[in-house]
Amino acid sequence: MKKPLTINPVQTSLYRQGEDLIDFILKNISKDEWQEEVVLAITSKIVSLAEGRVVPADSISKKELMQKEADIFLGEIGHGVTLTVKSHLLLAGAGIDESNSEDGDYILYPLNPFKSAEVIRSGLQARTGLKNLGVILTDSKTGPLRLGVTGVAISFAGFAPLKNMIGEKDLFGRPLKMTKINLVDSLASAAVLMMGEAAERRPLALIKNAPLEYCDHAQKSDLLVSPEEDMYFPLYQHLIK
Repeated sequence: MKKPLTINPVQTSLYRQGEDLIDFILKNISKDEWQEEVVLAITSKIVSLAEGRVVPADSISKKELMQKEADIFLGEIGHGVTLTVKSHLLLAGAGIDESNSEDGDYILYPLNPFKSAEVIRSGLQARTGLKNLGVILTDSKTGPLRLGVTGVAISFAGFAPLKNMIGEKDLFGRPLKMTKINLVDSLASAAVLMMGEAAERRPLALIKNAPLEYCDHAQKSDLLVSPEEDMYFPLYQHLIK
């Protein structure tokens, strides 16, 4: 019988901008928690702080910063929301955040989230000796026709992000034709739920017994599609300038 999935959020000391991130992680997670086939979920915000991805709020307007940071700027769409594409996510405000910013400055996404995940994974492997180790950088996002936010992965390292179910049989023996399970976003959403959104001070979570295939060179192309290949592209293509 397979062991049940567990997600253990980690309450930490307050992370300070520029603090060594690997030291911070290992200081706050005890040695006996590290084992093969564990996944570390880490809020992208402290990764950004570690990389100096902070802009003083008085140096630029937020709209200008959104335009600068967005991969695709879609503009204002109502309710005071500016829609963008950033890091292969359809997001309000290009992922720029002011919450939990010590000085009220703007915290941006990591410059290269997938490289950041690989660097964190490599640093932890060197210090823990683990081979099968996953890393997920998380954030929160809204979705159409729903209130509230859910967690999402902005990048990952160390495991295959999808489980391909095409060809598997359903309950009545019919083969599945399109189904692929998005493992990485499912885990990110569950981890963010446990980590919290406000003053919980739980920027890390350890995920154990996840049904993953671990690998050294995870392919982001297995998960990401270009806007033109996105099935929802017709809904926002008219907004692209």
